[in-house]
Amino acid sequence: MTGKRKALFFDIDGTLFSEINRNVPESAKQAVQKAREAGHLVFINSGRTECLTAPIQSLIDVDGCCCGCGTRIIAEGEVLYSATIPHEKGIEIKKMIQEYGLDGILEGTESCYFKKGVSKIPQVQKMKESKEMVGLRSSYGWDEDAYDFDKFCVMADETSDVRGFSRALGLDFEIIDRGGHFYECVPAGHSKATAIEIVLNHYHVDLKDTYVFGDSTNDLSMFEYAKNCILMGHHSVQLEPYATFYTKNVEDDGVAYAMKKLGLI
Repeated sequence: MTGKRKALFFDIDGTLFSEINRNVPESAKQAVQKAREAGHLVFINSGRTECLTAPIQSLIDVDGCCCGCGTRIIAEGEVLYSATIPHEKGIEIKKMIQEYGLDGILEGTESCYFKKGVSKIPQVQKMKESKEMVGLRSSYGWDEDAYDFDKFCVMADETSDVRGFSRALGLDFEIIDRGGHFYECVPAGHSKATAIEIVLNHYHVDLKDTYVFGDSTNDLSMFEYAKNCILMGHHSVQLEPYATFYTKNVEDDGVAYAMKKLGLI
């Protein structure tokens, strides 16, 4: 397969996984299987940390997973790269989130961490309850320092000072505006693009043979980086300048449609 092997990278929510049907379409599973049988590499490339990608990996067979916007990369069971926010910095971040009137989720490799008690922000409370249901909410709260985390997300309401928080966080993190007062915070120097680069170097695959599939703002770095960029039907307009192929919604077999049209299967 030298010179012919392709590397395919898929976002999860809204791309590989339907947030409406709460599943990976059967057409996508079959398309991915055919691509791997043809010798191509298939990787999940997600903003979710490892513990949050596990439920998706149980639904579809892939060669590896780039987790937490490039903070942890696993290929065929081998950890190629892993980065965690330094412990003291993590303590400082928790204080800053509360000082500026936000709330959120701290995402670790093994679990997720929330403030104890009911959140003042309904979206955070809903997220807390959903993670509790699937066993991904840690028993540790933010007052305890017995853990570390890889990245985090914050949510704001009318009492929050997002600008103040951004200034306080400084240049150590990239803040990705996901819309709806929801912000994804990733350690500087990490992104879905840096994850792809590590995988390509590991497998000696050319960038021109790389295909990325995505729909939202945290896919921007990989759309800027890759040469073949497949944009899902429902998508952020910020990705449009970089799209090389428009496909259908995930629920309408968009992944399989694109892979067939592009000759990947």
